[in-house]
Amino acid sequence: MKAGFRDEPTDLSTVDGLPVVVRRSARRRRTVSAFWEDGKAVVAIPASFTRRQEREWVRTMIQRLESSRRKSAPKRRNDDALMNHARELSTRYLQGRAVPESVRWVGNQNSRWGSATPAEKSIRLSDKLQGMPEWVVDYVLLHELAHLVVAGHGPQFWALLTAYPRTEEAKAFLAGVSFALGRGMADDQPDAGSLAETEA
Repeated sequence: MKAGFRDEPTDLSTVDGLPVVVRRSARRRRTVSAFWEDGKAVVAIPASFTRRQEREWVRTMIQRLESSRRKSAPKRRNDDALMNHARELSTRYLQGRAVPESVRWVGNQNSRWGSATPAEKSIRLSDKLQGMPEWVVDYVLLHELAHLVVAGHGPQFWALLTAYPRTEEAKAFLAGVSFALGRGMADDQPDAGSLAETEA
């Protein structure tokens, strides 16, 4: 913890049951911000705030933070919409080379985010992806589309994914989620990039 900061637990929790922590800062004068950190919602306020000001701002900022997360989460697509989106991604990033026959959500993939059967031109995405950022879902879908063109994970396969600008970012995001799940953390952790900030 940096000098000048003090974290105080609260009796509040987010709608998902995550704890809320107040971070008082002697350096902070007027701004109030909220963000996700290590599986909790943090509301950063000036150290000079009264308890009443703290309560008011914590409630306001948690609402904003959760609203921001809802807006950034992808809308759940049905299988038909997922198929149409897969075709769009193939056209945009793979020159239309991947032509799937079926693309669907499945609930039985516990050790992978997606899978493809090139011989059948079928793709299955884990329903655990629902609620993750759109660019992460797009990466997984593109990854599986690329397997319809190149079956393995050799240089030709990865060359196909260089067209997608957020490949490395999405791989890192999914690695972090996998790590958290392996440690027994909740599988519905919010996007760590979500942030709400305002001036008091």
